[in-house]
Amino acid sequence: MNTLGIGIIGYGGIGKVHILGYKSISSYYNIDPYNIELLGVCTAHEDTGQRAKRRHGFRYNCVDYRKLLDDKNIHIIDCTVPNYLHHSIVIDAIDAGKHVYCEKPLAMNVREAEDIVQKASGSSVKCQIVFNYRFVPAIIRAKQIIDQGKLGGILNFRAAYLHSGYVDIMRPMSWRLKKSQSGGGALFDLGSHCLDLIRYLMGDCKSVFASMYTIIDSRPVHGGSDQREKVDVDDVAYLQLILNNGIIGTVEASRLSTGSVDELTIEIQGDKGAVKFNLMDPNWLYFYNAEEENIAFGGEKGFKRIESLQRYPESDLIACSRTSVGWQRFHIESQYSFIKSIIHNQDPDPDFLEALEVQKIMEAAYISAEHKRWINLV
Repeated sequence: MNTLGIGIIGYGGIGKVHILGYKSISSYYNIDPYNIELLGVCTAHEDTGQRAKRRHGFRYNCVDYRKLLDDKNIHIIDCTVPNYLHHSIVIDAIDAGKHVYCEKPLAMNVREAEDIVQKASGSSVKCQIVFNYRFVPAIIRAKQIIDQGKLGGILNFRAAYLHSGYVDIMRPMSWRLKKSQSGGGALFDLGSHCLDLIRYLMGDCKSVFASMYTIIDSRPVHGGSDQREKVDVDDVAYLQLILNNGIIGTVEASRLSTGSVDELTIEIQGDKGAVKFNLMDPNWLYFYNAEEENIAFGGEKGFKRIESLQRYPESDLIACSRTSVGWQRFHIESQYSFIKSIIHNQDPDPDFLEALEVQKIMEAAYISAEHKRWINLV
């Protein structure tokens, strides 16, 4: 039996999601003769690490991530910490010969992302960014439809990722609201996923025009405090994009969308058809065939609902193809893809170069918003 030892850095909400993902892979897939073992967890506080160790069965916990890097039994470092810590941790992990699975965005800016990509390209380790929505069955099916030419020439697209988590003006400050720790606001947090899906489905971006707004410009320094701290990142972001192939479209990212929960939507219109997807309805892809005959009473024209469900072809879990899919399952599939790249010595996808391309679009968008003009990426 070949054991892949995991070291998790960070134990916030997304860290817990990744832990569950690693524990679930062997339930969905046969990876014999390999197995996955959670060895070490690094947290900012000792008591948090102790809880993680007890709850999830780690062998040990620590408050200095270098202990994980020094452990020869750890093969994979999973980075789930705030954005400003990514650069140093990922660089150190690659130097230590560890495979790296890193949450998005890859870094605080393009310069840091380029440093990481250069380091990764000069090593033999596998590095994957967490753009987990590439692994939604409906999104994969959408890509197949586009690649098969069923939409014809693509005319335009709309993508949006809307949350309501910061609508409450009394929600206190966090690292996500500080540019020095997050690098950006709603665009980094949510819009990065839209930009990755646009690149995945339709190609690279040529130019961007953006507007950013900080609507709630201060927050309590902590819960119950009367003292407020300045928010210096975007609550909402609006982007217009022109892709290298001439396709035009828009992206909206908001953390102030009252009534939205986790609403990632993408619509792509072509001269022969269209597709649309909503993360709040994840089991279905909607496909419109514009070449259906337009007859009295509508005939068969209209959007067709394709039952993508949880139809991952490699999974051998009983009844998997007949069951609904969900947010955690996308993460499991992303992590499984990363594990496969290690086992079979294949290039991971999406890799850090893909993350860099998204970072370039976001940085160009912030420049555009500041100077109120189009910014070319190529």
